[in-house]
Amino acid sequence: MNVHAIHDATATRRDEAADRDQFHPAAYAGTSPIKVNKLGHFVYEVTDVERTVKFWTEVMGFQETDRNQKGMVFFRCGADHHAIGLKPMKEGKTPKRDMKNTLQMEHLAFEVDDVELLKKAKAYLKSNGIPIVFEGRKGAGCNISINFLDPDGYEFEIYCEMDQVGADGRLRPQSMFKPRDPLEDAIENPVEPKW
Repeated sequence: MNVHAIHDATATRRDEAADRDQFHPAAYAGTSPIKVNKLGHFVYEVTDVERTVKFWTEVMGFQETDRNQKGMVFFRCGADHHAIGLKPMKEGKTPKRDMKNTLQMEHLAFEVDDVELLKKAKAYLKSNGIPIVFEGRKGAGCNISINFLDPDGYEFEIYCEMDQVGADGRLRPQSMFKPRDPLEDAIENPVEPKW
């Protein structure tokens, strides 16, 4: 089967699934054998591929790895061939996300080295007029982050200092979360390193 036939078959299955009233049963039978090793890649539709290529290469620092016959573009940030894929939006679709009235993917997050990088990123995003929708520390995980929008309004996060859960499974109590906004307040008021 050639790559075009594979993409066409996948599109047909997506269309058939979209027509269903319910995607999953009310109860699952048996125990799932799935055990995920890591988050892999994220592919999403965009209105202007070349504009979004600039976002992933110039703003996020990813490297372009490939383009396919369907007009998709792929980027990497590590050893995996791709972490992000851009898919051109088909003609006839509404180009603006309806963030208030429809179900949405909220955001995708990427770990960075430290708060110094977050401070530099904040200055860069602001100087380029890129909308920042959150900066600081929210709660669960106690990571410090900046959430911002790509050219189509999709939300992405860069973060550092995420709580690590050991073999004992012990989690930080909510009373120790220390939510903060803006970024500088989160940095000046760190959470306890151990709990």
